[in-house]
Amino acid sequence: MRDDWGRLLSLLVARFHRLDLAEDALADAVEAAARAWPRDGVPTNGAGWLYTAARRRALDRLRAEAVHRRVEPSLAVPVPSEDPADLGDPGRVDDELLRLVLLCAHPALDPAGASALTLRLVLGVGTADIARLFLVPQATMAARLTRAKRKIVAAGLPFTLPGAGVLPERLDAVARTAYLAFTAGYSPGEGPDAQRAELAGEAVRLVRLVRRLVPGEAVLEALLALMLLQHSRRDARVDAAGALVVLAEQDRARWRHDEIAEGLTLLSSTVLAQPLSGLAASYTLQAAIAREHALALDPTTTRWDVVVRLYDALLEIDPSPAAALARAVAVAEDAGPAAGLAALRGVHLPNSHRMAVVRAELLARTGDVVAARASYDEALAACPNDTEREHLRKRRALLG
Repeated sequence: MRDDWGRLLSLLVARFHRLDLAEDALADAVEAAARAWPRDGVPTNGAGWLYTAARRRALDRLRAEAVHRRVEPSLAVPVPSEDPADLGDPGRVDDELLRLVLLCAHPALDPAGASALTLRLVLGVGTADIARLFLVPQATMAARLTRAKRKIVAAGLPFTLPGAGVLPERLDAVARTAYLAFTAGYSPGEGPDAQRAELAGEAVRLVRLVRRLVPGEAVLEALLALMLLQHSRRDARVDAAGALVVLAEQDRARWRHDEIAEGLTLLSSTVLAQPLSGLAASYTLQAAIAREHALALDPTTTRWDVVVRLYDALLEIDPSPAAALARAVAVAEDAGPAAGLAALRGVHLPNSHRMAVVRAELLARTGDVVAARASYDEALAACPNDTEREHLRKRRALLG
């Protein structure tokens, strides 16, 4: 259902020009399939069955609305003279699906709403699952999705492919949306989960889908390489008891080396060998940093001097407090904890406990136990995640 959801929904939107109608009709069709297929058998063309059932339900609802003289706003699209329901025409289906992806990434939508809407409409992730992935109540996520859909309708956002001059920036928006969801998967929030690898996996699936629709785009090649190199470590990020395992202590045999190989191949492609700028350049540098970790047989063989230089280049083109903090960690590994503490000066990461964690670790390495303990206390007070707090408590206890 998830594999076919986005393309079926895009065809229904192209046919009926109404996002609400298309989504409700497709959901009804999936519910009907859940009842009929176990009883009657799975049809040979399941996607075609779902489309036909959804189209009939949409037509039934339109007839009922006509009877009650209800008028609904429509998406700003020309009415097609034919039904684009030929599921055997991959070119036509891909065009409609790309339109849906780019609609969800429209700059008129806020990034958080766009990410949630993309997971819902393009990837078919349920509202309850999205709410769990973003650590908000289901009602809150339902309201967020509703606002985003209403914004699309009220603003008359076009369900069309943008021109060549607009497409690159819209693909950048798609990439930002995907990476926002991906980083949310590995940035523990409130609650017990140290990671939400399934959310990161959905983001990888989105990038793969869009890359298939628009091949050869540097920003997508670089982002997929970055995601795969980071995502490959998911099995080693926690132990059997669910406790957090930091990079230096991870069992590298548990990394997914097929994904590492794919990421390395993408990173060495001719698409990324040309001069890059903007988001594509930033993702390429971040992927190159991940490559250094992937290629190291153990923590002691990591080329930290190379990592520092890559962070220097990243901060030149895409400065951020998070990158500056990560650079300080790399400096400490390369030149010692005192150098790392010096690199921390001037770095400000508001609303995060990460600065205090790094400072505590580096102070502990210098032997300043009192200051390290105080920094751990600061981090513990601000850390929202149960698993990470337990990890920090253990690190603090090691100070004696």
